[in-house]
Amino acid sequence: MSKLVAAALQMRSGTEPEANADAFEALVRDAAGQGAQYVQSPEMTGVLVRSREDLASRIAGARGALVTDRAQSLARELSIYVHLGSTAVALDNGRVANRAFLFGPQGQLITTYDKLHMFDVDLDNGESWRESATYAPGERAVVADLPFGRLGFAICYDLRFPQLFRALARAEAQVLTAPAAFTRQTGEAHWHVLVRSRAIENGAFMVSAAQGGLHEDGRETYGHSLIVDPWGRILAEVNGDAPGIAIAELELDQVAAARAKIPNLKNARDFSVARVSGSASHERKAS
Repeated sequence: MSKLVAAALQMRSGTEPEANADAFEALVRDAAGQGAQYVQSPEMTGVLVRSREDLASRIAGARGALVTDRAQSLARELSIYVHLGSTAVALDNGRVANRAFLFGPQGQLITTYDKLHMFDVDLDNGESWRESATYAPGERAVVADLPFGRLGFAICYDLRFPQLFRALARAEAQVLTAPAAFTRQTGEAHWHVLVRSRAIENGAFMVSAAQGGLHEDGRETYGHSLIVDPWGRILAEVNGDAPGIAIAELELDQVAAARAKIPNLKNARDFSVARVSGSASHERKAS
């Protein structure tokens, strides 16, 4: 399969898993009805809640598995690939994983990916985030071999670590992903630039579903879900922060063409970094 119809679902997930699963299902069905063969949802599709205690209560037991079960059944029923961009998963050690799931057209679980990089930041508007206080970082990058090509996984803050995307591209990923819940402040400044840059520098498609709008827990996310081609062109976008769908046909042959035109993956070289001093005390006096 050299062509793939991909959809990025833009959501405004809240604090109740049941409502989020219903909103997710409606968008998946809409995207499949438009011909999507691969559907991706944003980071934290299942629940978006700031309080650690509230999060724990909402991901315990059957409520925590609600959106993953829904994704699996939709993939099977609609015979499509459903990429649950991420949801919070309780771990045995009391921590939480920010985990992506990919289900295939028979409902089979193909792979999972845990977000590698934790969003520990202090922003100018007073926003402060410490994901590492709740979430355990992942330890492996993932590339899935699929009938339409190779799919590389990332989540949100991972987008700021180009070495991850370069590793995925070197593992022959043709479609790179970064489902996200970017804050409005960082999204307005960097979202489009980062998504397009990861596509350009790796000669790959980027599919990035996003959360958007004012959420029940008080946070505000940027939206603007994107699908970008290997030349950096935006193929589809949900303009603004309202729920919606970005959908586009990906011609996978464009990946090889882009990498042939600018073979930076092949031309990359290992190098050392020399740190030198420019202070007068280290200068050699002329004789």
